[in-house]
Amino acid sequence: MHKELLKNGVTLKLLWEEYVAACRQSSKAPFMYSQFCKLYQDYVDQNHLTMHIRHKPGDKLMVDWAGTSLPLYNKVTGENCKVYLFVATLPFSMYCYAEACRTMKEEDWIHAHINMYAFFGGIARMLISDNLKVGVVQHRKHEDPVINRSYQELVDHYKTALLPARILAPKDKAAVEGSVGQLTSHIIARLRNQKFFEISAMNRSIRKELERFNQADFQKKDGSRASVFEEEYPFMQSLPQYPYEFAQWKTATVQLNYHIALDNMNYSVPYTYVKKKVDVRYTKNMVEIFYHGSRICSHKRLYGQRGQYSTITQHMPINHQLYSEWDAKRFLRWAETVGPSVTETVQGMLTSYRIEEQAYKGCLALLKLAEKYSPERLENACRVALEHIPVPRYKNIRLILEAGQDKTALLIKEQTNTKESGAFVRGAAYYGGIHHE
Repeated sequence: MHKELLKNGVTLKLLWEEYVAACRQSSKAPFMYSQFCKLYQDYVDQNHLTMHIRHKPGDKLMVDWAGTSLPLYNKVTGENCKVYLFVATLPFSMYCYAEACRTMKEEDWIHAHINMYAFFGGIARMLISDNLKVGVVQHRKHEDPVINRSYQELVDHYKTALLPARILAPKDKAAVEGSVGQLTSHIIARLRNQKFFEISAMNRSIRKELERFNQADFQKKDGSRASVFEEEYPFMQSLPQYPYEFAQWKTATVQLNYHIALDNMNYSVPYTYVKKKVDVRYTKNMVEIFYHGSRICSHKRLYGQRGQYSTITQHMPINHQLYSEWDAKRFLRWAETVGPSVTETVQGMLTSYRIEEQAYKGCLALLKLAEKYSPERLENACRVALEHIPVPRYKNIRLILEAGQDKTALLIKEQTNTKESGAFVRGAAYYGGIHHE
């Protein structure tokens, strides 16, 4: 029974029910539940057992901030600022983790948890925290707590359950409360005479003192925190393949240009969401946009010069897509598939303006002429136009096609080629001779 109670979800009530079922199968009278519990408690007292039903291995992990801060000094001015100690404890083994953080804000709180899970190498079934605002937004009596969105994502990523302590009930996380006091003496007091100018150097010193603390023997029982943790570790869940990446959330309104603004950068959204409010989730590398809980698009996060745009073509209206997809090289590639006269005409249009973007509209209109008539007729119309106009425009070519001048010019050319190839040549007999001499 004592070993079974160490397993997750196993209670005395469950063991008693299994015991009653076994007694009935063997036609024996079972003890009542109260007597069953008393006999087990007598066994625990007689054998001086301490690791029993109070805490189970790999079941709980408690986290909190230490009340005492550490000083971090500025190299230039010599002034110091407060640095806060994050503490985590596994109550079964009392194995601890500690890390210095610059602030108690959300980002430091989340990153401390990520480092904590990497340190333990496993995950407990429950995570018990205090009711600080970076973790718990609201915790009313008789109601489910409202968890900070980023904190809830971290909990979901590591597949654990968050169980905030009751308000003004420090006994709900007594293990970490006790560890905070012990680590204050063992770490903060031991480092009080050292000056740290970088938080990384401070954390390296904290890690050394933490190792000594976990390796120290218990005073009232055999072993140490580290040795008991070795027994607890197999009961912990394995870590996910990738660590959690800190993400923040904000609400934004889609602008008329179908973009949202984030840190002076602009990210496109499908144009159908213009003027609607969307939720933006952003990490160091990625920006994701949600509408009513469904992700509608994502972008790689932009850095550098302010005012940059990340625009996906599919997010634009059809008419905007057509315009945005073209540039000088693509216009020329298209023209080369039609013929040399069209290529020369497009090249002239692109170079005749102060900036090439001014010619895009005319080039797009030229594309429509090929669809309305045919590539062959367009090639002929451009050739006719180039014979009379140095730099023909869309209007010139359209008028040639509407009047059929390209067909007339083609007909004249064909007649000229026929006469040249079939010309009549007089023979020797015409001049009175019989032979060609």
